Amino acid sequence: MSREMCYRCFWPKPLCWCPSIIPMPTRTKFVFLMHPKEFKQEKAATGRLTHLCLPNSEIHMGLGFDEHEAVQALINDPANAPFLLYPGKDAVNLSTTALPTADLGDRTLVVFMLDSTWRGARKMLKLSPSLQRLPRIMFTPTMPSRYVIKQQPQEGCLSTLEATHELLLVLERTGLDRYPDPAQLLAIFQRMQDYQIKCAADPDRPGYRRQAYSDPTTRTAVKVQRNNFLQAPPTA
Repeated sequence: MSREMCYRCFWPKPLCWCPSIIPMPTRTKFVFLMHPKEFKQEKAATGRLTHLCLPNSEIHMGLGFDEHEAVQALINDPANAPFLLYPGKDAVNLSTTALPTADLGDRTLVVFMLDSTWRGARKMLKLSPSLQRLPRIMFTPTMPSRYVIKQQPQEGCLSTLEATHELLLVLERTGLDRYPDPAQLLAIFQRMQDYQIKCAADPDRPGYRRQAYSDPTTRTAVKVQRNNFLQAPPTA
């Protein structure tokens, strides 16, 4: 028989994250748009863990979101100021250029994030013209990714959890939000990886991985980009 699961955090009940998570209120509303493969196949699922930490957030699964009622309601609500966190030459780098508070007015800052591989995020954006029309924001990461159980395709690649952490640091520094407990997201990220590493290193434990993780510094470059989300513009 399969293990009994917690259908809030999607981990086995003996390993449930929920009791250890302290909700962190934010002024910004985060909307995580999760690729179906991320929902069905991804063991780490950092987008879901981030969503559990932020009560002012939503998570929606799909490929295209132009017909998604909840997403479209958020985009079209005049009380919201929607932005897409996505790199590119047209994106405002919040690490160097602050969003004018006058442009926001009394509206709620709503940040949409594509929770997928870089390839998957491109497809989701292509299938969602309404997301393409949103103004874009990005940032310059303060640190390289802390990922150990996944290999980053290039410098600047971050998981969805790390991207949210970095964005909240920028928003707090520019006075647009408060980030009361930065350590919680990073601690959850580390705890999740520690558990995956422990399972992979146990030869007697059944699971989807049958060998221990190698040192990330010894790995060769991968051809397929398997990272959740890229927060710096792709290099040529």
